[in-house]
Amino acid sequence: MTQWWLAPLVLLISLLMTAGLRRYALARSIIDIPNARSSHVVPTPRGGGVAIVVSFLLALVALGGAGLLDSHTVFAIAGAGGLIAIIGFMDDHGHIAARWRLLGHFIAAAWGLFWLGGLPPLTVFGVEIDLGWVGAVLAAVYLVWLLNLYNFMDGIDGIASVEAICVCLGACVLYWMSGFEQLMALPVILIMAVGGFLYWNFPPAKIFMGDAGSGFLGIALGLLSLQAAWASSQLFWCWLILLGVFVVDATFTLIRRLLRGDKVYEAHRSHAYQFASRRVGGHFPVTLAVAVLTLCWLLPVAGCVMLFGIDGFVGLLIAYVPLVALAVAYNAGGVE
Repeated sequence: MTQWWLAPLVLLISLLMTAGLRRYALARSIIDIPNARSSHVVPTPRGGGVAIVVSFLLALVALGGAGLLDSHTVFAIAGAGGLIAIIGFMDDHGHIAARWRLLGHFIAAAWGLFWLGGLPPLTVFGVEIDLGWVGAVLAAVYLVWLLNLYNFMDGIDGIASVEAICVCLGACVLYWMSGFEQLMALPVILIMAVGGFLYWNFPPAKIFMGDAGSGFLGIALGLLSLQAAWASSQLFWCWLILLGVFVVDATFTLIRRLLRGDKVYEAHRSHAYQFASRRVGGHFPVTLAVAVLTLCWLLPVAGCVMLFGIDGFVGLLIAYVPLVALAVAYNAGGVE
């Protein structure tokens, strides 16, 4: 495929741009200072995720301009992802009220859904269900939750980068094994964009991703899952399964904090991964565990859904039950 030459170029752009952003952040004192709610102890520059955004979007536009990617996908991801990155960048440099951020998130989600065609019919227990406009609303909520939970889960060195790389790698394996190779280009490009940043973000991190990068990754992964859903309903279930580590930890934590009456928009350290990193005394073992869970547990379950005809919803339950057990074991959403 002629687009593969872009992959190493994206990796190089991301790698070099992250280095430049680190120097910029240090010069402008854009530093994440540790506090009682932080999972790190060393002041660290932030905003490096902009390199992921720029390198990926450049490749996206190049693929579209060369006729190797349909314009609807280009407009969906570039428009929605770009808006989320701008909102995150502005929030990294100052502060945007939560209500305005949320409005921007829903506008971005609506834009992406418009160009992708909304939520396609999904197959559950052998029955095809078309939710129509209700499905579009649910898809918007899905995208907004995914981009926000990705921001919540970006709290220790390397975890958000490793999650994105492993999820995209798993998706590529499934695409290749099930005959959907035409969908592989964007996940591969995203792997390269995140890989260049991960060089600087790997524990111990020399720069953090920031809201621009984490929000962009969340909505980009969500839009890729919807792109895949239009090709095969089973692929959408596979994406949900592959994203399980982040989805379960963030959702379980949010629900538990809501039930306790906490102000969920305030920073905290009560995710399972945060409790785990404190328990083991470091970030690397937890980040490694995310990779192992995704590739050695979630990917095989997703493979059974895609290749052996297991119902997608059943596969989702099978995949998530042990993750919920881990969330309970590590006191996700509990009092710090």
